[in-house]
Amino acid sequence: MNPKSAMPQKGNNKSIMMLFVVVLVVVVVLLLGIMVYPAIKDKFADSRSEKGIDENAYYAVFLSNGQVYFGHLADISKDHPELTDIYYLQLNQQQQQVQVQPAEGEQPELQDQSQEPELSLVKLGDELHGPEDKMVLNMQHILFYEKLKDDSNVVKAIKEDKAKE
Repeated sequence: MNPKSAMPQKGNNKSIMMLFVVVLVVVVVLLLGIMVYPAIKDKFADSRSEKGIDENAYYAVFLSNGQVYFGHLADISKDHPELTDIYYLQLNQQQQQVQVQPAEGEQPELQDQSQEPELSLVKLGDELHGPEDKMVLNMQHILFYEKLKDDSNVVKAIKEDKAKE
């Protein structure tokens, strides 16, 4: 056995140390990236996605259960966006009684006839369960949303309702 071959060479030690330093730096950079990523991701996602949302405008939010809500939309880039100043449509079907002309000798009859269904805009909050005027939505159930024009019938009705208060 050659005594020189058993002893480590200086060139090998330097390359092993250099490799160790490079691996250590890569691991530290990865750990810092993992710790910082969530904060940076949310900040950039908000700045990209929220640009199209006007906080003062009303939006129609169409849900997968067929319900449509109207209100101010926020946090649309998150998994649970919020809707405030909420209204929804309610179908009112009124019954009208009509007197039918009886045949000779019979008693007059009253028959129910349905009128055309009427839609009304209802402010969220007066329901039996007494919800607050804030709704946290599940993004997976939002089919789409639309910004409403200021001269839309819904926005006009909302403004009229607010003027009454």
